[in-house]
Amino acid sequence: MPLTYRQAPVAPLDEEQLDQLDRGWQRLVSEIGVQFDHPEARRLFAEAGQRVDGDVVHLDPAFVLAQAALAPRSFTLQARNPARDVVIGRERAVLLPAQGAPFIRRGGVRREATLADFEDIVRIAQHLDDLDSPGTLPCEPNDRPLDSRHLDMARALFRLSDKPVMGAQISGVAAADSLAMARIALGPRFGADGAAGSSAVVNVNSPLRYDERMLEALLVHAAAGSAIVVTPFLLMGAMAPVTIPAALVQQTAEALAGVALVQLVRPGCPVVLGSFLSTTDMKTGSPGFGGPESAIGLHASGQIARRLGLPWRSGGGALTSSPVPDAQAAYEGTVTMTAALQAQANLVIHAAGWLEGGLAIGLEKMAVDIDILRTLRASLEPLVVDEGSLAFDAHDEVRHGGHFLGA
Repeated sequence: MPLTYRQAPVAPLDEEQLDQLDRGWQRLVSEIGVQFDHPEARRLFAEAGQRVDGDVVHLDPAFVLAQAALAPRSFTLQARNPARDVVIGRERAVLLPAQGAPFIRRGGVRREATLADFEDIVRIAQHLDDLDSPGTLPCEPNDRPLDSRHLDMARALFRLSDKPVMGAQISGVAAADSLAMARIALGPRFGADGAAGSSAVVNVNSPLRYDERMLEALLVHAAAGSAIVVTPFLLMGAMAPVTIPAALVQQTAEALAGVALVQLVRPGCPVVLGSFLSTTDMKTGSPGFGGPESAIGLHASGQIARRLGLPWRSGGGALTSSPVPDAQAAYEGTVTMTAALQAQANLVIHAAGWLEGGLAIGLEKMAVDIDILRTLRASLEPLVVDEGSLAFDAHDEVRHGGHFLGA
């Protein structure tokens, strides 16, 4: 069941710092602008009065904020089983397993993932109450034809899980196909009463660029009222500057530009302000996880999202660079997962199974991550202090120098 936050979030930024970050993203979107590699996106912005210079759109910050204000503060994401519907926003956390891995690690063997592996992970996500959705792509079924693979995945998702599933976003055609299948699975409930019958992650090709395929998927899903998770992918030192404030500014600029476009397509369409913020090993160029920079970035990202009044997808989860479920994988995953929950993320993708910088999903790693997640969930529960928990009767029974083990 969805995790409910009952404690105050970690909030490292004061008002002056938040104002400074606001000025930073506003300068980025207005002076440097954001590249949109799709004529329909540029047309929509131009008709809304934004300055379009070639394929770069220069955005008025006031316009961006007005667009973001059109999105709901929270929304319901529908499942095939209405009892499995989830709310994204408020003080809730919706948790998904790792997504997007081309490889799988099972029993110490790393290999290309297959449709059978995909189906097994969907079954695991369906069985575990710790996970609220199998997502859309827990692993890549490399044994299926590329042009129809998304159909095989959607069929497996709807057959094997009655939890909410996410739609395809690899192209406009795949997005339309997954929406058609969602309408079949949900029937007349699809999108009823303002709920989202589907959802999709739209990644920014950071820095400051939305590519054609992602924009095609965004346009199709937004027109249908899908919930759009707009997610920059920033590794400081590679796709963003090395400083945390600069990365936060870029992340906010990129995400809000996408949110503005979604609202141009369909005002009031549900969106989630996405983030994925970690570091790059400057010696090797490889991504790094579990460090203090990403934890601080997560805490600050959650605070920025709350300031904007939008649901937030953390870049946290059980992230690790380790290729195997070892001590490194456990501690790196614990650091990023803890930071995401301390910052009160509304959507946590990659909550279980992530290995090797996202290249692989591991079944043993899923087991470790679920155990860690259960510990974190319990630690976020408020402490009950009342007559019962004070246990005076136990003291009265054991008295001086006794032991409670035998009481």
